[in-house]
Amino acid sequence: MTRERQYFADGITEDMTTDLSRLAGMPVISRNTAFTYKDKRVDTKQIGRELGVRYVLEGSVRRSGSQIRVNAQLIDAETDSNLWAQWFDGDISDLFAMQDEITGHIAIALDTALVTAEATRPTKKPDALDYIFRGRAAGWKPPSRDKYAEQIGLLEHALELDPRSSEARGLLASALMSRVMSGMSDSAAVDIARAQELVGQALAASPSGGLAHFAKGQVLRAQRRFEEAIPAYETAIASNRNWVGALHPLGQCKLFAGSIEETIPLEEQAIRLSPRDPQLLGVWYSQIGLVHLLQSHTKDAILWLEKARVAMPERRDVHANLASAYALNGETKRAIAELTEARRLSSDDRYTSISRLKAIGNFGVPKIRALFEATYFAGLRKAGMPEE
Repeated sequence: MTRERQYFADGITEDMTTDLSRLAGMPVISRNTAFTYKDKRVDTKQIGRELGVRYVLEGSVRRSGSQIRVNAQLIDAETDSNLWAQWFDGDISDLFAMQDEITGHIAIALDTALVTAEATRPTKKPDALDYIFRGRAAGWKPPSRDKYAEQIGLLEHALELDPRSSEARGLLASALMSRVMSGMSDSAAVDIARAQELVGQALAASPSGGLAHFAKGQVLRAQRRFEEAIPAYETAIASNRNWVGALHPLGQCKLFAGSIEETIPLEEQAIRLSPRDPQLLGVWYSQIGLVHLLQSHTKDAILWLEKARVAMPERRDVHANLASAYALNGETKRAIAELTEARRLSSDDRYTSISRLKAIGNFGVPKIRALFEATYFAGLRKAGMPEE
């Protein structure tokens, strides 16, 4: 390996150690210890025994001209089985930027892989951390009342086993708020009150904890206090530069608080960090499409919203946004079909009339509400949605 590639590989290892150590419940062996295995052929099971670890992350660096490819794989140290593998390409012209990007991609993918592995690991007597992993894994399922009931139940059980767990409190509060914001809570007021209590406890125990601040942002966003939620999300992201799940809610709060020009860059940042994200990619596409719609960039809106529809065909709001965009673009038949699908997927009557949609939905500060009126609602009227 050339000296340049060696520096690059060492930098990836060091940054990965830092980024992975930020994942709650994931103790990581120090870089100095990891470097003792460099350039040695050592059996994965032996590493597991010597270091007392469950998983080993291996990787290699190859170069061809100005292009570098990094291969990474996650191995179960007990069974020597491969749990996850992926490669990443980049241009060496900006080595440090490429190193940051690849490190972020690996950290995000590994977080999912590790949680999935831990959630499915057979355990005779699960502890609080086992239930936390199971709760996180359940949270990746498509939104439904059953999904939220399962996720919240698992996290409640984790908190029963460890009443002082800030992670369980933060995750539980966030899950409760996701249920509220998805419109699937039987009592939004009860869920919000419970989440506020959990956030207060989590912040008291860990004032600088990123998850506690993220949960606080979720509570404030559910209460439509968008301006107040922004610093909470920013604090969470500052604690973990790879927290893609916080970028979209921050972007949404920026939008509804009036800073619409700051929304798309945040969604694009999330896409760069996790370009194959199995859960959130469609959400990011959808938000970009909505912003283009509000800015009267109708063709761009259609492009992004169609990508969101492919990723999330079950999302009613994507179909409603497309109905508006198609109508504004003169594609009336398509608009009618999308509005019909939005109504079919909706669990309430919000898409029966403009007045009903305005009463249920939130459309931000006056400046943003004016944009919704001039574009989104104008398109829905053209698609056939009555005023009353």
